[in-house]
Amino acid sequence: MVRRTRAEMEETRATLLATARQVFAERGYADTSMDDLTAQASLTRGALYHHFGDKKGLLQAVVAQLDAEMDERLCAITDHAEHAWDGFRQRCHAYLQMALEPEIQRIVLRDARAVLGAGSPEGQRHCVASMQRLLHQLIEQGVVAPVNAQALASLIYGSLAEAAFWIADGEDGSVRLAQASAALELQLRGILLGH
Repeated sequence: MVRRTRAEMEETRATLLATARQVFAERGYADTSMDDLTAQASLTRGALYHHFGDKKGLLQAVVAQLDAEMDERLCAITDHAEHAWDGFRQRCHAYLQMALEPEIQRIVLRDARAVLGAGSPEGQRHCVASMQRLLHQLIEQGVVAPVNAQALASLIYGSLAEAAFWIADGEDGSVRLAQASAALELQLRGILLGH
């Protein structure tokens, strides 16, 4: 038996992730067999089992990768905003807009929910914690009404996540996005201090 180097193992894992991401986005999780995946990646089922356990484990890894990329994009919005409140609003709207991106829509909002249930609990906790920090800062600045930042972050994140699922679930995604964006503006106005 040939021992593989760490670099070769990491390359194999990256190849499986990239291939699964492409195939899941094109065909969907249910219509993708492990044989299709491994053949397209020019790897064996054994490689998939070794790195991810099974197809569901591979989906979890793809979702975690997409969650991390989404979070990076959202953080860039708040990091580059001139005003913290504008950055927070833009970040919330950007999250909803991502529901129309085909890869996110199919893998994260449709397949992951159907196969994994709630999606990535770690990703959700990270997103709520990030939002909590932003809201805490806005509360301290006197922009947002004084309330428990974790509770508020949980409520806003939950409403954003459900709205994203709703947007992704319909044939009229652009119409749903516009409706959800209008509702989001109403919700966000309600947390401003002095509103």
